[in-house]
Amino acid sequence: MEKLAIEGGYPVRSGKIYYGRQWITEEDIDAVRSVLESDFITCGPKVEELERGLCEYTGAKHAVVVNSGTSALHCACIAAGVGPGDEVITTPITFAASANCAFYCGARPVFADIDPETYTIDPESIEAHITERTKAVVAVDYTGQAVKVREIREICDRHGLVFIEDAAHSIGTSYDGKKVGSLADMTCFSFHPVKTVTGGEGGAVTTNNDDLYKKLVLAHTHGITHDEALMEDAPHEGRWVYEQISLGYNYRMTDFQAALITSQMKRLSFFSERRKEIVNRYNEAFAGLPEIIVQKEIPESDTTRHLYVIRLNKELLKCSRAQFFEAMTAENVVPQVHYVPVYWFPYYRSKGYEKGLCPVAEEIYSGIMSIPLYPKMEDTDVDDTIHAIRKVVENYRKA
Repeated sequence: MEKLAIEGGYPVRSGKIYYGRQWITEEDIDAVRSVLESDFITCGPKVEELERGLCEYTGAKHAVVVNSGTSALHCACIAAGVGPGDEVITTPITFAASANCAFYCGARPVFADIDPETYTIDPESIEAHITERTKAVVAVDYTGQAVKVREIREICDRHGLVFIEDAAHSIGTSYDGKKVGSLADMTCFSFHPVKTVTGGEGGAVTTNNDDLYKKLVLAHTHGITHDEALMEDAPHEGRWVYEQISLGYNYRMTDFQAALITSQMKRLSFFSERRKEIVNRYNEAFAGLPEIIVQKEIPESDTTRHLYVIRLNKELLKCSRAQFFEAMTAENVVPQVHYVPVYWFPYYRSKGYEKGLCPVAEEIYSGIMSIPLYPKMEDTDVDDTIHAIRKVVENYRKA
């Protein structure tokens, strides 16, 4: 048995690798440079080009790009008409923005539990949490796997709820042969550096609904319009006239971010296939390792995985999750945990949320960690990650 690095042994590798990393090429740099040397670095043609490209890729009728995934979620809630006194159902195993977007609108997030095998929001729990105040559901494609779209769509339609898909993890994923982005009432994407496609920061909302699209446009540009069809005082003296017709925000994306994302989108198919290759390697490696539980996938989801999450079978290991985490880090394969249940945070406790709301989510959280997964990984990096996990398991396996 190899001695753990944390106990004085030799680490699996000399340099560290982390759970995610962007991949920027010379083509990407050239795309950004061309914008920086042009007349428009914001509010220019590259933003419109990206919006068209997202529509073409996802099959959605409309796309509005914004400066972050968080802004995308906020705009979606605004367009959905979420306001004071309303409730928005979401999952606790997500980044805080999936729930914060309700608070931004004066509403209250309500946490439904997750499926114990897929780790995505459980439609039965959604149904159980619906009240007369429920306005929308923010369903998160956790790790990149599509949520149970058909079941959630049926629930939302039956109760008159707006279905918002948080697809921050899932660009490139399909459900029943249709790309994520064209399935929900609104779909929100993120272009953070560890995501499959990056703009440094950035986000987008796609929709097939004309009315929602108009509201999204206003929400991300101060509520200001140049469209005479929307103005109260039209006709106007000249083309320069504009009106603020609602309260909106400055959530616009720059043209150089849009150029970077557009350039990255050209390699999305490659990024997706490489991620699938690595996921298959991991699945095969851990299939015979009972100490490691692998996230299950629904058959409808053809998943471009953003995260690969392993779950420790605590009954078969004589270490805590923290000890396993530190042992992996010492081997220079650095994991991360996604995510602490949102309602555990002090801010949420100050709003009256308590532990115990979602017992399945809390149990899953206690054993999960994300291991390296990104297209730029070499096969040797994948081998080292598998080696490190096996090494740590062997040392902490119960007799």
